Amino acid sequence: MEEADWYFDVVSPFAYLQWKSRARLDGRLRLRPVPIVLGALLTHWGQKGPAEIAPKRLHTYRACQWRATELGVPFRFPPAHPFNPIAALRLIVALDNREDAVDAVFDAAFRDGRDVAAIEVLEEIGRGLRVSDVAGLIGTAEVKQRLRENTETAQARGVFGVPTVALRGELFWGEDATGMLLGFLANPELFQSSEMKALEAIPVGAQRK
Repeated sequence: MEEADWYFDVVSPFAYLQWKSRARLDGRLRLRPVPIVLGALLTHWGQKGPAEIAPKRLHTYRACQWRATELGVPFRFPPAHPFNPIAALRLIVALDNREDAVDAVFDAAFRDGRDVAAIEVLEEIGRGLRVSDVAGLIGTAEVKQRLRENTETAQARGVFGVPTVALRGELFWGEDATGMLLGFLANPELFQSSEMKALEAIPVGAQRK
């Protein structure tokens, strides 16, 4: 089965929804989880996250809840959002980005609505993953560096948000891009039509100061 890098941050409910509904890829593509820090990504590109824009925040949360129902994915927001995802991301990195680790953290955060920024919650998750000292494991310099390198690599590839699937030199950003990803898998020439190629040459007409 073909594989693609799947860039994500556990703070993203849309990443949770795409991960938990990845069966839609129907055996054609395996997502290889790559944890990155969304906050660093947003700073790099000079953006704000949707939850950082007051009128956009509730709309985004409603969209997540609605989409979860549409997909049939169990969904509950954690007690506060956005939350600090760094420790949870480091736990996944420390466990070599294993799928069961991704599942465990995401399920705690957005299925069960728990605070995965809390070390006691992470310790409980860790016990389920047979980790006896989560605090010690995620505090190592190696783990911190690997997460930093993941994020820097994503930036270098042009990743600007999460979740993003990187496949054959193309980036598919957002849970709502899953349909386009499936279209690309069915037709590798999807972006080679005259209409699609013309999009690459559209000039910038105005820029905000």
